[in-house]
Amino acid sequence: MTEPAERPVLHLAAGQGRRLKAGSPWVFSNELKMLPEYRRMEPGCLVRLEADDAPRLGTFMFNPHSLIAARLLDRDPAAVIDAAWVRRRLASALALRARVCDTDYHRLVHAEADGLPGLIVDRYGDVAVLQANTAGMDRLTPQIVEALTALLPLRAVVARNDAAARRHEGLAESVALLVGEDAAAVVVEGGVRFPVDPLSGQKTGWFFDQRPNRDRVAALAGGARVLDVCCHVGAFGLRCAAAGAAQVTLVDASAPALALAQQAADLNGLSDRVSVRRDDAFEALAACANAGERFDVVICDPPAFAKSRKDAEAGLRAYGRLARLAAAVVTPGGFLFLASCSHHAALDAWAAQNAFGLFRARREGRLLFTGGAGPDHPVHPHLPETAYLKAQLFQVL
Repeated sequence: MTEPAERPVLHLAAGQGRRLKAGSPWVFSNELKMLPEYRRMEPGCLVRLEADDAPRLGTFMFNPHSLIAARLLDRDPAAVIDAAWVRRRLASALALRARVCDTDYHRLVHAEADGLPGLIVDRYGDVAVLQANTAGMDRLTPQIVEALTALLPLRAVVARNDAAARRHEGLAESVALLVGEDAAAVVVEGGVRFPVDPLSGQKTGWFFDQRPNRDRVAALAGGARVLDVCCHVGAFGLRCAAAGAAQVTLVDASAPALALAQQAADLNGLSDRVSVRRDDAFEALAACANAGERFDVVICDPPAFAKSRKDAEAGLRAYGRLARLAAAVVTPGGFLFLASCSHHAALDAWAAQNAFGLFRARREGRLLFTGGAGPDHPVHPHLPETAYLKAQLFQVL
């Protein structure tokens, strides 16, 4: 990384930077005076950013090939971005999780909200899985690994650098074991042990963001018939089984995910009340309705239906259809949990689709809860669009 005095100085275009000056950590490419020499700069390099009326805007990492061209690292334009700086940021993130989490299984770093733009780190006890989704964090990976292993007693560190976000930064996709020889991990949640595969599972292998929602749904599951659609490795359904559900059906299109769910059911002595079914979510719900099957608790936590802005309208329609099909198989007085991880599907529009889905299913309902991710997934106050997870819990009448 360059010394502070050697960093290039980039300038905002005239009249630009209103969001930045109000606290946003992002600068879009059209907000800069994008000179030809800027486009030849190395992705992820450190720069200072100035404006005609604000000459000290801080230290940023810059990528001339990205729509989000500059991301704030430090308000100090002379900040030294080195291993000690990385360690301080990670120590701060670790201190927060020590206050808001009661186990060593959580999201340890959540990108901009933890002052490390584009970096995700999930902790599975003595295994850490990182995603460096920006060029700057990719360049800082050696320092990140050094700091992680100094701060935590880690057996393994995995780089799951295969997220689509890396393409927008011009970065190659890869998966690698950076530290250790064995990355096999478990998550313990609500007394249930879940085997996790950090090297080949979805994302980093687990979805910590839904933990408070799993707590909430499991509390309703005593004696219930439960249907967990898009179950991934069965986190919602198996939490319900452990909480006393009479019978749980897990549905997912992924055979490897269902294999891990079955393994978890066996490991926790829940197999006698848990069955797995490989199927498409929409087809499975329609088949249940046609067969007259009804469930006391229905959970639908699908993958993102709106992965880009242009997909938002079609994605919202898909969420509405899912809500309609799911509501149709809930017993009167039962509960329906719906979730979306599409940040391009705005909360108001998504919630409207859920309500319309219940109406189209000819069911009445009452909304018990609307929320998002747990506190280990903090949101930068100037980036509300990064609050991607939305969840609603209904009683269906």
